[in-house]
Amino acid sequence: MPALTSALFLYIVIIFSSIIHEYSHGWAALQLGDPTAKYEGRLTLNPLAHIDPFGTVLLPIFLLLTSGIFIGYAKPVPFNPMNLRDPRRDAGLVGVAGPASNLVIVLILGLIVRFMGNLAFMALLSPFLKLIIMINIWLALFNLIPVPPLDGSKVLLSIAPKYFGRIFSALEGLGIFSIIIALFVAMTFLSYLAFPLFDLIVGQPFIVF
Repeated sequence: MPALTSALFLYIVIIFSSIIHEYSHGWAALQLGDPTAKYEGRLTLNPLAHIDPFGTVLLPIFLLLTSGIFIGYAKPVPFNPMNLRDPRRDAGLVGVAGPASNLVIVLILGLIVRFMGNLAFMALLSPFLKLIIMINIWLALFNLIPVPPLDGSKVLLSIAPKYFGRIFSALEGLGIFSIIIALFVAMTFLSYLAFPLFDLIVGQPFIVF
């Protein structure tokens, strides 16, 4: 696949996977009693409702075309934990809903590749599906890192002793540095989880095409 085409395909997959991720947060919040996302028009898969001009368009396209790497984001879906039936527990469920949606994509496409990979039409389709699977594995694992503002911090806060809240408040005060910490963790450790998980679900190693 030519470099430009590959970069654009990667961009489209990540953006749409991120939109499904954010939609899932809003859907989970609504089921648990908070209609904030619905009232603000964010409970939709329409990309226009989730696009952040800088984080979804300018930054990722610039990085993909100049360095081949991707850093970007869709607008976070808002929710009010005070509307939830059990704010402490349900905030964790809302947090885990986004990564869970990415893992559902991974499981569905992974099983298709695993059990239909020998069919003739899959010879062309399979490399694209494998890339979508790996992207969603990374999105799920990255967002589960327990560093604010990532989803993993909300999940951990919902099950950890309450004094952990002070620790996360301190991390939130670091601003961009907390994201740098998360990126360091991702680049250092996540490959040790992402590739074995891909192998387990798809039944074969991930090969860049």
